[in-house]
Amino acid sequence: MDGSARHYDVISMGRIGVDLYPQRPGVPLARVETFEKFLGGSAANVAVAAARLGHHAAVITRTGDDPFGAYLHHALTACGVDDRWVTPVDGLPTPVTFCEILPPGDFALHFYRRPSAPDLQIRTDDLDYFAIRSARIFWITGTGLSEEPSRSATLAALKARDRAGTTVFDLDWRETFWADPDEARPYYAEALRHATVAVGDLDECEIATGVREPRACAEALLAAGVELAVVKQGSKGVLAVHRDGTVAQVPPVPVEVVNGLGAGDAFGGALCHGLLAGWELAKTLRYANAAGALAASRLACSSAMPTGPEVEALLAGLPEPRTARTSIPAPRATA
Repeated sequence: MDGSARHYDVISMGRIGVDLYPQRPGVPLARVETFEKFLGGSAANVAVAAARLGHHAAVITRTGDDPFGAYLHHALTACGVDDRWVTPVDGLPTPVTFCEILPPGDFALHFYRRPSAPDLQIRTDDLDYFAIRSARIFWITGTGLSEEPSRSATLAALKARDRAGTTVFDLDWRETFWADPDEARPYYAEALRHATVAVGDLDECEIATGVREPRACAEALLAAGVELAVVKQGSKGVLAVHRDGTVAQVPPVPVEVVNGLGAGDAFGGALCHGLLAGWELAKTLRYANAAGALAASRLACSSAMPTGPEVEALLAGLPEPRTARTSIPAPRATA
């Protein structure tokens, strides 16, 4: 790609597609009769979430050369995300994902991405390395490591980035995209060596580190190379540990859950917001938790990403979290 003279607050790279949501939540997918389509995919949703909070965001991905691909371009730009690095792939359809919405806790995803998805056809020669290196935050996902040529392109982008600014690795483990967890671990380890922030739930952290206890997960991620480890624990909230010894534990924000599928991506965009603002760790987690809760209280994902005033309104009246500084040195990065 041609070099870009523009600088971005957030550039994400990875999965995109069309999410098809039942118009009647609570009905098993086999009995659903009507669906509504939305922009989906973790990388795209994080860019939308950041844009909703006022940031200049773009996404690097690929779609099919078809009407659904055209729809995704329109949806990205309508949400304020730069789509200049969203390119078509001949011969592969834009993927669709059917979402089963059975609140409060059952939100299954049924991916249609075979024989391959266009967003896994990102090539090293396609990348605008200047833009990637100059972005204030660069965000990659585990899905992008699951298949070539996206795997090599993702690792090439990380190496070119060379830990400039903030580089976030969203662990984003999707079992259906991998033959075996053991296949994923070496690529996750390589990505962690180049990232400055790792974000994942306990299942994802276990894939990346081999351990499951939250503090042990955080320490293992620090040892793997990142400066900040963010471990999402569902109903137990979020734990974050920084290499400088700062530890923050923030409880979840209670809401009536309509669709939990967009919560993690809203959390991600709001995490970027706090990191860009230079907030202290507990404030950043509290804000990100509130953004995730708002998304979970709405049906859609991308179009439901909250604005800053909406997050602030939800946070009003909630108790301030505590930040601690541990006397135990953080683990050293591996070579």
